[in-house]
Amino acid sequence: MNQIEKANAFKAMHVAGAPVILYNVWDAGSAAAVVKAGAAAIATGSWPVAAAQGYSDGQVMPMEEALANASRIIAAVDVPVTIDFEGGYAEAPDEIAANVSKLIATGAIGLNFEDQIVGGEGLYPVNVQTARIKAVRGAADAAGIPMVINARTDLFLKAPDSDVHAALMDEAVARCAAYAEAGGDSFFAPGLSDVGLIGELCARAALPVNVMHAGPADQIPALAAAGVGRISHGPIPYRALMAELTARAKAAFDAK
Repeated sequence: MNQIEKANAFKAMHVAGAPVILYNVWDAGSAAAVVKAGAAAIATGSWPVAAAQGYSDGQVMPMEEALANASRIIAAVDVPVTIDFEGGYAEAPDEIAANVSKLIATGAIGLNFEDQIVGGEGLYPVNVQTARIKAVRGAADAAGIPMVINARTDLFLKAPDSDVHAALMDEAVARCAAYAEAGGDSFFAPGLSDVGLIGELCARAALPVNVMHAGPADQIPALAAAGVGRISHGPIPYRALMAELTARAKAAFDAK
């Protein structure tokens, strides 16, 4: 498949009740391993990508290094690849468009694009974030690639007390509607873990809903039944494998 075909195929995978499962990777080797396991598509996570190269998350890793890493991942697999592009490495729409054009040139067919102010406090106002999403869509249209924009809200991540999540639902739904109108293709709500609230969001959202799953695989059917269209694993795979690596190395050192 060419880049356009991959983008269209990936968008079609977002089906409420039969979600695309993304087991997030960080380099070409991890991408190849996940494809070997049966992945229909590959997604990076900004946290593991940065950590694997010795950086902190939050656009600390230079964009050119992130783009080079994306290119290597895309060259290593034959399935669609979507990139966690955080806040687009810019605030202004014209700068975002220029950066997304560079991402498209790597062969990527989608991106996560978040509404938190990277390196700052809080979230962008809805009108500001919709202008930013329009810039992403404009860059994709100009390149002739139907990039799948996973419009992320950090509402729930910024509220670690899950008791307040129900009160945030109306704002999340409103942001989803605005992001859909601006050109978003799916709505990512990391930090929201209550299955009942996830089901409510799926029922009210204007876009397929993406959630981050940190639990065991046998919980995935419940998320599908709630109406989720996309399930990510974020930094969980990287953290688990690094813990395993540390444990194995320690066993070897302790055996001497």
